[in-house]
Amino acid sequence: MGLILDYLVGQTPLSEEEMDGLLIPTMTTRGELDEFEQKNIEQAVQWTMGRNFRPDLIFAEDFIRKVHRKMYADVWTWAGDFRKANKNLGIDKFQIPTQLKNLLDDIIYWHENKTYLPDEIALRFKHRLVSIHCFPNGNGRHSRLMADIIIEKIYKLDVFSWGASKNANTNDTRAAYLKAIKTADRGDYRLLLNFARS
Repeated sequence: MGLILDYLVGQTPLSEEEMDGLLIPTMTTRGELDEFEQKNIEQAVQWTMGRNFRPDLIFAEDFIRKVHRKMYADVWTWAGDFRKANKNLGIDKFQIPTQLKNLLDDIIYWHENKTYLPDEIALRFKHRLVSIHCFPNGNGRHSRLMADIIIEKIYKLDVFSWGASKNANTNDTRAAYLKAIKTADRGDYRLLLNFARS
């Protein structure tokens, strides 16, 4: 029968080719997929703990790919590979390497020149990274982990809570997150800054 997915608002549908990259053929539901992905993501978070990453390592395409691979390699064959299809979100697939290089150059400049406060540097990076939409799936979760790595490993501050401290249900938290992202799309990062620390 295979995996059948219902998509929430803001989620990127997978192509048939991308679905063929599923490493667990017995999986059939979104709940099972979420469970396996979450377990893999927790392993990726564990991998980051107790390690020191220098800015020059973090601000590199290889590291961006490696983090995605660590998050999803137990579930998807294409973990860490840039998407090969255009999606309902993100830039044209052929522009991914160039736009990612521009973003990495920008964050190096922001960091070296203290252009913004640490939270804003990490969240501007997160927002631009998810807007590029490098991978077939998991871009939101990947960009949040990248922001956590930046804020913790470079700036020695606590990781972001991403709305977890609010006693809201998952749908409310997701709606607040998407609203913050859409507001950041217009250049206003205040909602995203507040949400990330709420």
